[in-house]
Amino acid sequence: MATMRLFLCEKPSQAKDIARVLQATRRGDGCWLGPDVTVTWCIGHLLETAPPDAYDARYKRWDLSDLPIVPERWKMLVKPKTASQFKVVKRLLGECRELVIATDADREGEMIARELVEHCRYRGPIQRLWLSALDDASIRKALAALKPGAETFTLYHAALGRSRADWLIGMNMSRLFTLLGRQSGYQGVLPVGRVQTPTLRLVVDRDRSIADFVPVPFWAIEVQLLSDGTPFTAQWRAPEDACDEQGRCLKQALAQQAADAMRRAASARLIKLQTERMREAAPLPFDLGTLQEVCSKKLGLGAQETLDIAQALYETHKVITYPRSDCGYLPLSQHGEVPAILAALGRADPALAALMPHIDLQRRSRAWNDAKVGAHHGIIPTAAVQSLDRLVGKQRAVFTLIRARYLAQFLPNHEYDRTQADFDCAGHALRAVGKRIVEPGWRRALPEALTPAKGREAPEPQALPALREGQDCAVKEVTLKDLWTQPPKPFTEGDLIKAMKNVAKLVDDPRLKQKLKDTTGIGTEATRAGIIQGLLDRGYLVKQGKALAATPAAFSLIDAVPKPIADPGTTAIWEQALDMVQSGEMPLEEFVAKQSAWMRKLVERCAGLRLTISGPPASAGRGAAPWKKKRKAASSKAATGRRSGKPVATD
Repeated sequence: MATMRLFLCEKPSQAKDIARVLQATRRGDGCWLGPDVTVTWCIGHLLETAPPDAYDARYKRWDLSDLPIVPERWKMLVKPKTASQFKVVKRLLGECRELVIATDADREGEMIARELVEHCRYRGPIQRLWLSALDDASIRKALAALKPGAETFTLYHAALGRSRADWLIGMNMSRLFTLLGRQSGYQGVLPVGRVQTPTLRLVVDRDRSIADFVPVPFWAIEVQLLSDGTPFTAQWRAPEDACDEQGRCLKQALAQQAADAMRRAASARLIKLQTERMREAAPLPFDLGTLQEVCSKKLGLGAQETLDIAQALYETHKVITYPRSDCGYLPLSQHGEVPAILAALGRADPALAALMPHIDLQRRSRAWNDAKVGAHHGIIPTAAVQSLDRLVGKQRAVFTLIRARYLAQFLPNHEYDRTQADFDCAGHALRAVGKRIVEPGWRRALPEALTPAKGREAPEPQALPALREGQDCAVKEVTLKDLWTQPPKPFTEGDLIKAMKNVAKLVDDPRLKQKLKDTTGIGTEATRAGIIQGLLDRGYLVKQGKALAATPAAFSLIDAVPKPIADPGTTAIWEQALDMVQSGEMPLEEFVAKQSAWMRKLVERCAGLRLTISGPPASAGRGAAPWKKKRKAASSKAATGRRSGKPVATD
């Protein structure tokens, strides 16, 4: 008779942490054993969606007449690499009296466990362990608040819907465009994906706007004034009819005339003086996308690199909470842990001693909001941090950024006085803007405030001297600047993550735009880094320093695929539909049926296309200009892909 309670984790390291708290310290075959409890693990997905030839052997050969391939009953296969661990899990599922799902607390984690439950035909009771951190205190707290299994079941259906949609598009569109490319003489595999192709389009569109950009000259005038011997700078404000939408003067003769007139003038009269007290609230704790964006900008880290570091801080060092969060808010219940976390941070880093007197433990910033917390809360430090000595280099830098956002929640608003002074100088308008910090507030917690880097401090905004309306300020120097408008900047990985999240801004249709504002954009917090890395690995994107650039094959592919496949708006609508599956508003079967019908229409529409693909195969590999450096390897990989007939069903 089955008496054992089984905990099913996602990774061996996670299982070890949970087993220790459950006192399951005896090592078994692929598991940890304890009194009336067993803790086992997956190694990611132990099952995978079957390839087309598992449904019919004829699909081993790629043929246009076989498309679209739409399974009537979906099959899952055991992954060969981890088959031994699958056998362990299957045996334990057959022996246990109760299952506790302890995989990652998200869609993908739910699917990793539930697909095994279904495949192994487990029919016993299920509970769900919902973890946001892997330190002992957090594990104990979660064990005391297990959820009923039914509460998270729809997460599985949402993940399954995403997986099947990815398969339908990845398998059918990749085969279709590879075969169409082959008709035109292109011998590479052309992977097309539900998320990767719209993401690629973002970069292609940006690169085109840079290439098509025509610089326009404009002119600005900087005037140095003196008030009682103290210099400060004012900017010329050209008449509106001489400027573009950004207020830049496009008339050289007018700018030259104004500069000459101001050079002849002895002084400028202050006609209006206005000072306003500005208050900035602390930024929210990080969600993963914002962390990737900031780490790209401040530390030069790639999106996947940031995720890997955050994952290590969570799993290995246990100093931060769950990193794959799409939410920056915190639940009110978490406020009770503030004293322990702040005490641990203070002990771990003596450099915080000067900051601690400004900390208010009782402060509740806008981050504490139950209504805005979803499955996960913002990424914050845990009370398990003991010393920063174990964190070196990039790990320490990323942890310091996460810590700063958390500490900021217990510091006052950043306050400063913004002064705007408008002058008349020989009939021309000048404006000087000054900033004086009144209360540093939460900015005291920023890494640069704690340990400023020598020689790299950002220039401080000017502080204006004491001024009064009606005062005449001497003109010391007038500088006429010949400038040019600048093209858009190429995407960095951080910029691309931000664009994927905020895709609504890039959609013109007003109804679609409104719908998109509440969706997660392209992909999810957990998958975006992998999407970008996949585009790099397949040779669609290359890195030029920090910047991303599209390769010739990427331009050709985006021009060839149907617009809905490459439209960021379409994939965001799919994500919204998956949210409806998750909330129970749409059955999984309805979602997959709609995807299948849509796929049939696309295949019908595209089967007769004539493709012209520029450049060598897109499977060229990583690095600068792979289509030049790795032509030989690309041809080899493409040939292997054709022989096996197995392109990956890409996101």
